[in-house]
Amino acid sequence: MITFSLALVVLVAGILVRASSDSSASHSQLVPRRDVPEQAQIIDWKLFNVLPIVPPPTVANASTIFIPPGHDLDSLTEKPFHIYDDAFYDVIGDTPTLTLIANTGTNPMFHEAAVWYPPTDEMFFVQNAGVPAAGTGLNKSNVILKISLGEAAAVSNVRNATGSVNVQLVDAPAILNSNGATNYRGQLVFAAEGQGDNLTSQLVIMNPEEPYNTTILLNNYFGRQFNSLNDVAVNPRNKELYFTDTLYGYLQDFRPSPGLRNQVYRYNDKTGSVAAVADGFSLPNGITFSPDGSYAYLTDTGVYHGVWGWNFTNPASIYRFDVQEDGTWDNRKLFAYIDAGVADGIHCDSNGNVYAGCGDGVQVWNPSGKLIGKIFLGKTSANFNFAGDGRMVILAEEDLYYATLGASGGGYIDGA
Repeated sequence: MITFSLALVVLVAGILVRASSDSSASHSQLVPRRDVPEQAQIIDWKLFNVLPIVPPPTVANASTIFIPPGHDLDSLTEKPFHIYDDAFYDVIGDTPTLTLIANTGTNPMFHEAAVWYPPTDEMFFVQNAGVPAAGTGLNKSNVILKISLGEAAAVSNVRNATGSVNVQLVDAPAILNSNGATNYRGQLVFAAEGQGDNLTSQLVIMNPEEPYNTTILLNNYFGRQFNSLNDVAVNPRNKELYFTDTLYGYLQDFRPSPGLRNQVYRYNDKTGSVAAVADGFSLPNGITFSPDGSYAYLTDTGVYHGVWGWNFTNPASIYRFDVQEDGTWDNRKLFAYIDAGVADGIHCDSNGNVYAGCGDGVQVWNPSGKLIGKIFLGKTSANFNFAGDGRMVILAEEDLYYATLGASGGGYIDGA
């Protein structure tokens, strides 16, 4: 999806909040129940339950980042693992680390489709499609890239290792404006948004090893173009592909007016059948399943409509569905509402905790929907992914991060 900048409003909101909170107890006076890791800090909810001044919606809204009392942006990014609940200690482990491994200036090369390929221990991802800084969308497609996890791990002991990891271009020109991806039967499947009126949105399989051969898996719904395919995941129970179709290609001026509802579909590669699974969203976006496949999680980024701007009464939400044995969904539930930007890409760890890329970094909830912590970047992360046990790559547009932590990925890796 399209990227938005929060930096200027962050400072304004932070000054207002911090200026009104001098009488609050210092964060450093909190007594931790466990040893706090070097790159972590406790965020005390009670310090901001009641604020002397609460800024109006023109100042504090979905486009801003909240700065808790006693902090500023520098102090929050200096120790980026923010503990909101004791359960987060188990997520981050004893010595979590966050390392900046690449920066591309103004070109948003690190956007979406983060997917780990275990045989080569590489992480794949894509450039932002449809933003002026990238020049992508209608005139040219975004590109697919990858890094070696071994190279990233070698510099995990420093905070800034920009230039130490080789970011490699993947030559797969048949995949036009890709956005989401996942492991699929030993290969990778990309949700490609398409380009213009005639180059439709489609699911494309790519061999993750050279020469990166591609095969179109699905490109229509009964002869009708999909709007703008966004994300894709494998249901661990029935091994079918589930994917979201939304409007961001249209909202970023490289796809035509939509001809279908914004909804979730399922695809069975044995029979070729395609069926709608869920609708009623503003802008359905990221999709994932719990490790046992009993729940599906769906992000709705309707609060932000690209070049059309913000509607703060629209969803910035995560929804949870029960997944039935036959693959259908029911019992839709509001799982979480995001405090900074939107929840975009979404994944689970092996314990069923839910992670989402948000306007201030990666946020983490326990299976009941309680916010337990954040990996705070001070800027938007549209997506990220685990690379097995204790490793994570975080995409933050112009910045690429490598994190080590205690949790392990819970996503189903088909064919690994």
